[in-house]
Amino acid sequence: MTNIALLGCGRIGQVHAKAIARTPGASLVAVADAMAPAATRLAAQYGAEMRDIDAIEAAADVDAVVICTPTDTHADLIERFSRAGKAIFCEKPVDLSEARVRACLEVVRQTGARLMIGFNRRFDPHFVALKAAIDAGRIGEVEQITITSRDPGLPPASYIKVSGGIFRDMTIHDFDMARYLLGEEVVSVYASAAALADPSIRDLGDYDTATVVLTTASGRQATILNSRRASYGYDQRIEVHGSLGMVQAENQRAADIEVATAAGYLKPPLLDFFMTRYTAAYEAELGAFLAALADGTAMSPSGEDGLAALKLAEAALESLRTGAAAPVR
Repeated sequence: MTNIALLGCGRIGQVHAKAIARTPGASLVAVADAMAPAATRLAAQYGAEMRDIDAIEAAADVDAVVICTPTDTHADLIERFSRAGKAIFCEKPVDLSEARVRACLEVVRQTGARLMIGFNRRFDPHFVALKAAIDAGRIGEVEQITITSRDPGLPPASYIKVSGGIFRDMTIHDFDMARYLLGEEVVSVYASAAALADPSIRDLGDYDTATVVLTTASGRQATILNSRRASYGYDQRIEVHGSLGMVQAENQRAADIEVATAAGYLKPPLLDFFMTRYTAAYEAELGAFLAALADGTAMSPSGEDGLAALKLAEAALESLRTGAAAPVR
């Protein structure tokens, strides 16, 4: 049994608490949050103790921590619990600064800590099946990838201000997925972005609509389509075209049915947001973390994967500034 402490009891913390409770071999023993009512509710719901960070750091009954706190605390907490000898699962990103991420990962290397970064989409059953088809050679050599990721609605301005921008906050999931599926590292990034859903987002220094083209050294391409507003639901699709064919993962619905009447063909609406669309992915992700702890295999996605995705975000921003494709440095 792996005893886990959850740091951060907000929306994503609640998702991970549910995953821990549903995962064999995992036990949620402690929770911590700067907002005491949130910690109290989650502790009561899952039979865990409320503790502060210092107590969790020193606790002999805590084997691992799951970090779901605000982004600007991630790197400090990773370093702290690396030195405390705890295994660490941390939600993306490690930090918004590439230099800070590098410094943090150096502490991880020096301490030998086990660190996994939360790119949950790698563990979605539909995307796992898509990757398996690629790896089995069913579509030949990968040539083009199209990743569509559109949120059902805009986050509040208070979130936009601290998010690090659409590329570091939203597209970073797609950058990781593109790297995972391409089979080669990206060497250049071209980005176009605008504030079409809400022009006031531009006043905050951000965008709500973006298209990014990633290119590898051999010429493989991945196109990412992002929007923070999709009137029809949470739009999550991937298509991979290869030398022998194509594989795609479609949107998910509460029920996979279609009703045909004189009025036309109707399907149920899409699952509405990440908390429902990726429930299975969060559970599988935690299972992979526990399995790697048990058998000593490398954590994946790793801290280096987190850094690589952030580097693509930085290249996208550079492309926006110059109007040309930017090299990945």
